[in-house]
Amino acid sequence: MSHPVLVVGGTSGVGLAAARRLAANGATVHVASRDAAKVAAVGDTEPKLVAHRLDGGDASAVAELAAGLAPLDALVITLAGSEGSGTLAELDLASLRRAFEAKYWPTLTVLQNVLPHLAERASITLVGAVSAHAFLPGGAGIGSLNAAVEALVRPLAAELAPRRVNAISPGLIDTPWWNGLPEQEREAWFSTAAKALPVGHVSTADEIAEAVVFAATNTSMTGAVINIDGGARFARF
Repeated sequence: MSHPVLVVGGTSGVGLAAARRLAANGATVHVASRDAAKVAAVGDTEPKLVAHRLDGGDASAVAELAAGLAPLDALVITLAGSEGSGTLAELDLASLRRAFEAKYWPTLTVLQNVLPHLAERASITLVGAVSAHAFLPGGAGIGSLNAAVEALVRPLAAELAPRRVNAISPGLIDTPWWNGLPEQEREAWFSTAAKALPVGHVSTADEIAEAVVFAATNTSMTGAVINIDGGARFARF
């Protein structure tokens, strides 16, 4: 890639792993996050990455950052919305709204405001989740969020051509997203999940990042959602 790359949500987990891989491939990679501590940590420990503090929901801030980096060869959006799980009878709709505010609306805000600053044949890569596809009781809310993100891919691939638009749909990943659980409880859950998954292990951030980079750099791929979930679509936890 001859122009810079921007990874929004790129200071931890899959986003950071993808940024490292893109940088290793020779790209000039900028990562952005609203978490000041994570931005500072990347600035201190990742000399190949340029970190920016950014709220993806702030349209003017997104536009200002993108304009300063233009033209961009690739945009990767790895925002997360962790709320909104629960059976229909008990689903907290307020928490689901917060999840959309954390992931879906910022994704659209970033897309809309970075678009004028993308190179003619740039790539856009989104990250959904297996909950959009799996038969998971209690997953209707969070599944609808990730389905909404992934539903952007096909119409935008047609609308924005020759720019390419794809998404990755990961399953259970061992990332800092799970740090809210006590370590012993987290390890027990991962052990149980690994036994249920066809691949026999919980995904690493780097495994998912490999697919992100493939989607971002393969010039013949557009309009695709890549399922890289370890078989979680078929598993029963």
